[in-house]
Amino acid sequence: MDKVSLHSRPSVWRILLKYGVPLIVTIGLCYILFTGVDVKEMMRIIRTDCNFAWIAAGLALSILSHVIRALRWQIQLNALDVRPPTAIIILSIFGTYAVNLILPRLGELWRTGYIAERQKAPFSTIFGSMICDRLSDTITVFLILLLTLGVAHPQIMSYLQQNPEMYTRITAILSSPWLWLTLPVLVIAAVAVCRLYPDNRFIAGIKKLIAGIWQGFAVIAAMKGKVKWLIYTILLWSCYFFQLYLAFFAFPATAQVVTDYGITAVLVCFVLSSISMAVPSNGGIGPYQWALMFGLSMYASGIPALTREYAGSFANLVMGCNTLLLILLGIITFIAVSIDKRRNNKPTTAPHGQS
Repeated sequence: MDKVSLHSRPSVWRILLKYGVPLIVTIGLCYILFTGVDVKEMMRIIRTDCNFAWIAAGLALSILSHVIRALRWQIQLNALDVRPPTAIIILSIFGTYAVNLILPRLGELWRTGYIAERQKAPFSTIFGSMICDRLSDTITVFLILLLTLGVAHPQIMSYLQQNPEMYTRITAILSSPWLWLTLPVLVIAAVAVCRLYPDNRFIAGIKKLIAGIWQGFAVIAAMKGKVKWLIYTILLWSCYFFQLYLAFFAFPATAQVVTDYGITAVLVCFVLSSISMAVPSNGGIGPYQWALMFGLSMYASGIPALTREYAGSFANLVMGCNTLLLILLGIITFIAVSIDKRRNNKPTTAPHGQS
């Protein structure tokens, strides 16, 4: 029993890698973000130039997106014969993002455990549906990326040509024969290792994860409500996009980006910010601002007012308001979850005179 418990206990290094690295990335990027930036000027821009009505409208869309994500996940859970109340699933989504602010990726485990415990359902079943939920987001981002590369190709090429060093570096990487030789070699090596060491704990874990993901997608293919699930997915990502689109109108210079370059400019920033969420960090803090600032820098040459401080003001305000909203929703969630647990765990007393 002692040996089992020792082996099952996560190592210190694993905990540090899982939770320490994202924290270091967040602090490091935030430090670089504010290095060489006039913070007073940034605060002045927010005080004098920001129309917070647009930010508030975007936050309302953010709440709606969480509700839609919950309704989409509910279809998957129902297909697995797990039927928590809609309000409980919505709370689990609110709680996920709040927990991720403190410990990245732990929010997904929290909502899995919460639903599994409340509904007396297998953890692995709920976890598989959650993995599928997140993987569908990855596929959606990839499809939006392809759309953006097609629609915004002229603007991206124009930016790269204005930055010859970056253009030369990217061209050299993509045209390097070593890249195209290394990729197939790595794939072949990975397949060979999996076949030579099928009982290895790490390899077995990867195979189990892939099998769980495949099973999750198989459930989507066979479940009732596939069309509704797809509609919710479109609505979910539409909310994400238009939240950022509305935020662009909160500042005169970013509103001018939309006026001069159209909705494609917002799409470029949206894709970059979506990809940045894959970087391990606390709730995307740090990578998200960097991505937005980089996206805005593509249009800065045509808009003199769009300085680094201005782009930073926009990016930090959008992320800051979203973070405050998630904290507020998290507080509401954990109060409601506590009340729900107390209500469900309340012992039922037998009527007087009965045993």
